[in-house]
Amino acid sequence: MNNLKTFLLLLSFLSILGARAQDDEANYITFNDRRNVVHGVYMGFGLGYGEIDGEDTYVASFKVAYVANQQFEVGFLAKGLYSRQDIFNPRSGTNDDLFAGYAGFHLEPILFGKSAVSLSFPVFIGGGAVGYVDRDTIDNDEDFDVNDDDVDPVFVLEPGVSALFNISRYVQIEAGLKYRFSSEIELADSPIDRINGFTSEIGIKVGIFNMGRNRYKKQLD
Repeated sequence: MNNLKTFLLLLSFLSILGARAQDDEANYITFNDRRNVVHGVYMGFGLGYGEIDGEDTYVASFKVAYVANQQFEVGFLAKGLYSRQDIFNPRSGTNDDLFAGYAGFHLEPILFGKSAVSLSFPVFIGGGAVGYVDRDTIDNDEDFDVNDDDVDPVFVLEPGVSALFNISRYVQIEAGLKYRFSSEIELADSPIDRINGFTSEIGIKVGIFNMGRNRYKKQLD
């Protein structure tokens, strides 16, 4: 008999707790953040060094990208390239260097995106122009005019691998190695027919990589 009374009292107590819990839950909306996509956007600036036909080559880049769930990036990337080729131009009688500018799509799958250090595999697909410029013009920081015969269109595919260092929610440092594949170029008196080559790059991304807050409940007004 005592056991029955104890059971009934315990059952009543649990019923009251359950009803109160249901009433409290009615005042909240529950979120499952693990299933939601975390959005991000950023601007990135980078510098690189490599070689074309064994000569020093310098690269500068700018990109704007959207980041989905810290796992994939898609955006726009523009690059400028300057290579100190010192090639004699018989038409002008000057020693010329190679330059190129190209822009296009930036795609980047990311592994371990929520860790302090991530691994990514960026791919660039785009096109632009490549040509030659007088070495003295560059060294003296002068404005230069380019003849149409000294410029040719080029298509570029550039895959790579990068390490991403998550400094904060707003800043990320990247460092990596990329290889540039280009279409064939046809420039007068040029010994170079492609601008293929490796480039080591370092850059900074500034933006918001996680626009969401990890909240599982939000109280209703």
